[in-house]
Amino acid sequence: MAGSASDWISLAEAAEILESANIRFRPSTIGGWARSGRLQSIKLGGRRFVRRGEVRALVAGPRRVRASDLQPGLFEEIRD
Repeated sequence: MAGSASDWISLAEAAEILESANIRFRPSTIGGWARSGRLQSIKLGGRRFVRRGEVRALVAGPRRVRASDLQPGLFEEIRD
């Protein structure tokens, strides 16, 4: 899945996205995550870039799912 060039952002831009959600990390910390494989990254011209969507997913709230939308009978024991 290719994606566009705008999907890739610098480590500084990633730090700004996190900071806007009141989560502060240095670009070097985010680079460490990328080097260790925690974030998908590419390296071009000596600079590392990460996917914008992956960084935004770090600050996204948990998704809520209704129990009725899950596998039927999964929570039958709980209802007693």
